[in-house]
Amino acid sequence: MDDGKSPQPLKRDVAFWGMTFTQFFGAFNDNLFKMLLLLLCVDYAESVGGKVGTYQVCAQITFALPFVLFSGISGYLSDRTSKRKIVILCKVGEIAVMVAGLIALRAPGIAALYVVMFLMSTQSAFFGPAKYGILPEMLRDSDLPPANGVVQLTTFLAIIFGGALAGYMKEWFDPDIWLISAACVVVAVAGTLTSLLLRRTPVARPGLPFNNEMMWINVEMRALLKQDRTLLMALLMSSLFWFLGGSVQQIVTAYGKRQLALGDAGTSELFVATSLGIGIGCAIAGSISKNRVNFGLVRLGAWGIIVSFVMLAGIGANLLPVPRVPASYVALFVQGLFCGLFIVPIQVFLQVRPPAEKKGQMIGTMNLTNWIGILFSAGFYFACYEGISSILPDANPVPISWSFLATAIIMLPVALCYRPADVDLSEQAACNQ
Repeated sequence: MDDGKSPQPLKRDVAFWGMTFTQFFGAFNDNLFKMLLLLLCVDYAESVGGKVGTYQVCAQITFALPFVLFSGISGYLSDRTSKRKIVILCKVGEIAVMVAGLIALRAPGIAALYVVMFLMSTQSAFFGPAKYGILPEMLRDSDLPPANGVVQLTTFLAIIFGGALAGYMKEWFDPDIWLISAACVVVAVAGTLTSLLLRRTPVARPGLPFNNEMMWINVEMRALLKQDRTLLMALLMSSLFWFLGGSVQQIVTAYGKRQLALGDAGTSELFVATSLGIGIGCAIAGSISKNRVNFGLVRLGAWGIIVSFVMLAGIGANLLPVPRVPASYVALFVQGLFCGLFIVPIQVFLQVRPPAEKKGQMIGTMNLTNWIGILFSAGFYFACYEGISSILPDANPVPISWSFLATAIIMLPVALCYRPADVDLSEQAACNQ
C-alpha cells in the first residue's frame, strides 16, 4: 500500500521542491507586507505625533493573534483532511488577501492595513500545520533533517528578500506604494501554481470528530506532553525562539530607523543580515545533524545568541570601539547564524517524536505556542520601549538597543540548564511504529 512517501532521493523529489517553493513564496509575501506595515507604523506615528511603540505593538498583535485563535482548529483539520488540499486552498486565499492589501494601501490612515494583516495571518495559521505536517508524510525519516534545513533556509531567504525589498520598494514606489501589493498578488499566484506539485498523502485521521477543546490544546495532546517531558520542553524552546524573534523584529525596526537613522532601505538591510545568518545556520544544522537530533547544537546556539545580543547592546550604546552600523550588521548576522543552529534540531524533534496519528495536532500545538510567544513579544517590546522612555524621556530613540540585553538575559537559563540527550531518528521511527 502506498504510504505517500517518496522513494526518490530528496534532491530529485518534485513534490518536496514544490512544497519548498510554495512556502518560500508565502513567507516572502508575509514578511514583505509585515515589514512594510512596521515601517509605515514608524512614519504614521511621526506624522500624528504618536509613539512608535504603540503602533508597532498593534501591528505585532494583529499579526500574531490569528495564530493563537486558529492554530488549534488548523491542526485538527490537517489531521482530518488532506494536507495537500489545505495547502492549495490557503494559497488561493493568499491571492485574495493580497488583492485586499492593494486596496488597503490606497486607503487613508493605517487601520485598513491592520485588517489585511489579520487576514494574511489567518490564512498563514491554517497553512502552517499542513506545511510542516506534510513533510514527515511525504519524506522518509532519514530525509527530515536535511529537508528541514532546506525549508528553514528558504524560509529565511524569503524573509531576507521580503524584509529587504519592503524598505527599498517603499522608497522606490513612494507615494504609489499600493504597487507593492500588486507585486504580492503575482507572488501569491506563483505559490498557488507550485502547490499543485505536492504529492497526495494518506489522511492521518479520517473522520476525526471535532470538539471544542480542539480550539486549544486537546486532552490527548496535553496527556502526551505531560507524559513526555522532553517533548514538552522542546515545545517551550520553540515558543521561546519565536518570542525572541518577534521581540527582535520590533527592536531592530526602531533601532535602525530611529537610533541609527538608516531610513527604510537601511533598516530593511538589518533584517537581511539576521535572516541570512538564520538561513545559513539552518542549512549547517541540517547538514551536520545527519540521522540525529543533535541537541548539542541547541546549546551552542543559545550561547551564541546571548553573546550576539550583548554585543548589540554594547554597539548601540557606543560601549565598543567599533563603527556602529557595520558592527550592527555583523552582530545581527552572527545572532541569526546561532538562531539557525538553535531551532533546526528542535523543529525536527517536534516532527518525529509524536506518534503518526498525532503529528498534525503536534504541529498545530507548536504553531499555537509559537504564536503565543510572538504575542507576548509585543508586550515585552512595549515594556522595554515604554520603560526606557519613562526613565530617559529626552533620549527616547537612543537607548532602545538596551532591549537586546534584556533578550540575552531571557536566553541565559536555557544555555545553562537545557540538556536533553541526542535522539537517533531511526530508533525514534521504530518506537513510533
